[in-house]
Amino acid sequence: MYTTPWITALFSPTGGTAAVARGITGGNDAVVDLSVPVAPQVIPSDRVLLAAAPVFGGRIPALTLERLTALQGNGPAVALVVYGNRAYEDALLEWKTALEARGFRVIAAAACIAQHSIAPAVAAGRPDDADLALAAQFGGQVLEKAALPLEAQTSVSVPGNPDYKPFPGMPVHPQADHRCVRCGLCAARCPAGAIPTGDPSTTVADRCITCMRCVTICPAHARALPTQAAEATAQRLAQIAGQPRQPEFYL
Repeated sequence: MYTTPWITALFSPTGGTAAVARGITGGNDAVVDLSVPVAPQVIPSDRVLLAAAPVFGGRIPALTLERLTALQGNGPAVALVVYGNRAYEDALLEWKTALEARGFRVIAAAACIAQHSIAPAVAAGRPDDADLALAAQFGGQVLEKAALPLEAQTSVSVPGNPDYKPFPGMPVHPQADHRCVRCGLCAARCPAGAIPTGDPSTTVADRCITCMRCVTICPAHARALPTQAAEATAQRLAQIAGQPRQPEFYL
């Protein structure tokens, strides 16, 4: 079924996580899309699983963790988290632990930066060429480690608090304005099913995870966070996340 060394389990609502993942694999991968329900499957032990997820409030989105449970294996894996230049806090440890719970051996991990999905001025243009060059180098090192004898494929240690910081979710959610043409694209591609197919101009607040995919893909540019909330978030992040951070790799 798979003809590449990599299998990428990917949740990338706005494309930043996918860009970093492609940097690591060179695009030479088969992709399991975690933005939709996943059929149970076993990942072959002769492939390297790259599990790639964004960071929401220092954590892995609960929806992503839930969908990862469809995957099982005993081969090598890489835990990749991508964040908008603020902090990744407990997310990398949480993601590594989730992979190990599915039987995988986490032989490498990375925390990388992409443009912030809510405040696009933060980390604008990331991942940049330098980020992607480092990602490609890391990908090569991972494959070298995965080719070593099993006893040499040691598990990595990553930072994080095993008690995991609470993250109740964002209190605001994207809404549509008068420009909505009811094309239904946002409803079809919402990972959480939070936009009704019959009324795509609305959002089901208790299902929305504020992943910002609907805002990114809307052809009419009709969806956005409430203006006051978006501006306040952008100002706060500009103050605490304005200094560029660098990718961190664990092998």
